[in-house]
Formats: sequence, C-alpha cells, structure tokens
Amino acid sequence: MSVFIEDPARLGEERLSDGRSLGWAEWGPPDGVPVLLCPGAATSRWLGFGADVVQALGVRLVSVDRPGLGVSTPAPGRSFGDFADDIRQLTALRGLGRPPVVGNSQGAPFALACAVEGIASALAVVSGADEVATPEFATALPPDLRGLVDRTASDPAGAEAFFAGLGADAMWDMVMAGSPACDLAVYRDPGFAAAYRRALAEGFAHQATGYARDTVLAMGRWPFDLARIAVPVDIWYGERDTSHSPDNGALLATRIPGADRRVVPDIGGAVLWTHAEPVLTSLLRKAAANR
Repeated sequence: MSVFIEDPARLGEERLSDGRSLGWAEWGPPDGVPVLLCPGAATSRWLGFGADVVQALGVRLVSVDRPGLGVSTPAPGRSFGDFADDIRQLTALRGLGRPPVVGNSQGAPFALACAVEGIASALAVVSGADEVATPEFATALPPDLRGLVDRTASDPAGAEAFFAGLGADAMWDMVMAGSPACDLAVYRDPGFAAAYRRALAEGFAHQATGYARDTVLAMGRWPFDLARIAVPVDIWYGERDTSHSPDNGALLATRIPGADRRVVPDIGGAVLWTHAEPVLTSLLRKAAANR
C-alpha cells in the first residue's frame, strides 16, 4: 500500500516566555485553516499526514515537537498542563487562533489536555493511546503492558529512567513487531519508512528524554476531566489496531460528551495516513459548526 508522504513546506521554532524553543512544521497553504497535530510516540514534527489533500481542503497543517523531542527544548518534570500552556503560546505566536486539533497515538492525551483547557475548537483522536491505567482496563491489558502500567504507578521516576533507555531503532522494531500486516504495508512503503525513521531519529535528538516523559504521562492516570471537553470530538480507530486501546476507544467515547467513535475496517494503527481525507473533512466540518 502506497501512502503519500511529503517533506514539510515550512519549518521553524518559536521562543516561549521562559526561553525554551518549540519546533513546528507546516504543510498546505500558509493562509489555510490551521489544524494542529500532536504527533505519535517519539516522532518529530517532520512526519505529517494528508500531504496529498491539505491543499485541496485548504488546510494549514501544523505539527509540533513536544518538549524534548526534535528541536524542542527538554522540560524535565513537565505535565499535561505545561504542554497545554506551551500550545496556548504557540497558537498566539503563529496566529493559529483556536485551531482544530488532531492527536495521534501517544499524542492523543496531549491533544485531549488542550481540548480540556479550551485551546481546541474541535478534536480528532486518531489511533489514540488510551488511558490504560484506568481501573476499567485492569484485566484487559496483556501482562507485559500491565506490568509497565503498574511500574509507572508505583515508581514513576524509575519507569521514566527505564523508558529513557530506548532509542530510535528500538522504537522502530517495537512498532514493526506489534503491527498487523495491513499496517506493515503502510509502514514498510519505502517513502513512508524513510520519513518515519527520520522522524524517529529526530525524536530522539535529546536521547530519549522527551519520549520517556511523554510515556510516563500517557501511561499513568490522566489528571484532567474528559467530561469538561466542550468541543466536538471524533475518535478514530482501525478495527485491527491491537496496541493503542483495549477496546478501540469504546470507553473513551463514553467519557467525552457527544464524542463520535468511528471504527475503520481493514486497517489498524495506520488509519491516520490511510484515511487522512475523512479525518480532516469531519474535523473541519465540526470546527466550523462550533464557531
């Protein structure tokens, strides 16, 4: 399966109020409707999606390096709230207004935090890392994941040190080993594989400090109330996704007022790249209706 991947049209960094730098990349027309992407685990701003449709849809897609990933300055001990504050500054500095937001994989809880804080006008959670530490999933997790969740809860500093021992090659191998054949057809496409591996290499530019902090935050209990989300939300999962959510977002959808859950057949966690156009089209429609 061939998926269209293209280098960003524009790259840059913004200086935040505390002196840290936050890196960003853009695709699509510079005067298009801004859509903010919170990328997946350990990937940098370089791996976007929908490069073949953003122009036609009039979308200015903006991907952001979370602190400690890519060119963004590490911020030890940061929280979800800290990230939302960073994005609030970025939207002002880049003239993004109150953008629709896409959260993919491990970027999902960070996007949800932005929605809780009123930064997003609409939200699409795509193959989102679910709140695996919630009690409802206690018996649903495979033993190895259950062990990591328990370790994160009992010793977050030790868990963060453990995750900091990983690197770009290990992450690639982990994704390839845990993906169904329908996703591997996407990930092993030469163009996609090159872009993905580059994004991973850049994601580990500060060793694994950013990834480790993200993982401890995502794998622990989320310290925000999903019921406070007051914007329209789409939740997208591929029916063959076995790694992001024990129930493909069924519980997650019940916790977000009015959320629409969409399960796409014949694909797994690669749905962001195989179904970019419907993800963006629905998100834009919901954001426009929420103005």
